[in-house]
Amino acid sequence: MKKISKILALMLIMAMLSMMVVGCGGGDKPAETPEPAETTETAETEETTEPAEEEPAEPVEEEPAETAEEEPATVPIAITDDFEAVEGTVAMITDVGGINDESFNQSSWNGLEALQERGATVSFIESQKEADYEPNLDTKITEGNDLIWGVGFMMKGAVEEASLDYPEQKFALIDDFWDDGALPNVTGVTFAAEESSFLVGYIASYMTETDRVGLVLGMESPTMNGFTNGYFAGVHYGAKEQGKEIQTDYVVIESFGDSALGKATANKMFSDGCDIVFHAAGGAGIGVIEAAKEMDKWAIGVDLDQNYLAPDNVLTSALKNVNVATESVSAAILRGEDLGGKTVHFGLVEGGVGIAPSSDKHVPADILAKTAEVEEKIIAGEIVVPKTAEGLEEFKK
Repeated sequence: MKKISKILALMLIMAMLSMMVVGCGGGDKPAETPEPAETTETAETEETTEPAEEEPAEPVEEEPAETAEEEPATVPIAITDDFEAVEGTVAMITDVGGINDESFNQSSWNGLEALQERGATVSFIESQKEADYEPNLDTKITEGNDLIWGVGFMMKGAVEEASLDYPEQKFALIDDFWDDGALPNVTGVTFAAEESSFLVGYIASYMTETDRVGLVLGMESPTMNGFTNGYFAGVHYGAKEQGKEIQTDYVVIESFGDSALGKATANKMFSDGCDIVFHAAGGAGIGVIEAAKEMDKWAIGVDLDQNYLAPDNVLTSALKNVNVATESVSAAILRGEDLGGKTVHFGLVEGGVGIAPSSDKHVPADILAKTAEVEEKIIAGEIVVPKTAEGLEEFKK
């Protein structure tokens, strides 16, 4: 469950997770004939099945491949739920999902709206396509904002280029990291999305009646694969507790905005026997929730508590509290803290990830109690949630 204490003291994060998502920022790759790859697996055997759409792509035989990344330095950040007044101007460039994507961009903006209530001046500009990143950044730089946010790992290149062209301008980027000091005017912000994904996977293992659950992933990347591997690990952990096998299916749809594709993919997964499907696909995941509603199955939301989108069919959501990050990091920078060239990391400990408050609507109290115990074990380091495919295989041994 989401745990944000009144004041979490300054905490030094000793190890940074490799690039995360849900977040789900990134460019769409729409296609008239989508060809997502799907993998299914059980605890001891793996098989491939056809994806949701017409011609299947070559199915991957293991969990998504990942690019090795060195872990960056991190810095402590104080997170409170009642910052004092701040002054300054903060702008945000959305990813292609738009400000009202019911997910990643919207959560980012919610944090800046909270900052505005404390005295800051905030604004945003929407990106309709990846080519908009650079001109949108230029627009906000020209306005003279104190801090400019890029939302999503797909914006890394544009932010890096802008930071080199404007070394006096301060930037922050959601879902990407920077080697310590590499870009002294950029702050990276990352999330332990694998931790919240583990928790919802654990819940799914207890709630499935068909012993087959699914995942719709927007795109493969080191950031996004944290969702996949954390979810699969949580399902495996819960299945092992219960002494049974649960098949896990996943499809990569190569889109964060195509809700029709998300819906078609989920429809196929439900028809094939999944009774719970988790999405980490931004706006495209809205289609997954629509499919669950129409077929009377369970969907698991992401980033925000998405139960309101289908109150009878969203079982829980893997929270990625981007609003906590945009508000707290912005406030720290406006107060004068030097976070340039650093990466700030948010996990369960910092209140950056968790499960939705609405989980108790559909998840029985005894299962939520078990989930809370698992959460405490993660926080204590007794369970180390894998974020890579290799780590998942090791976890399952």
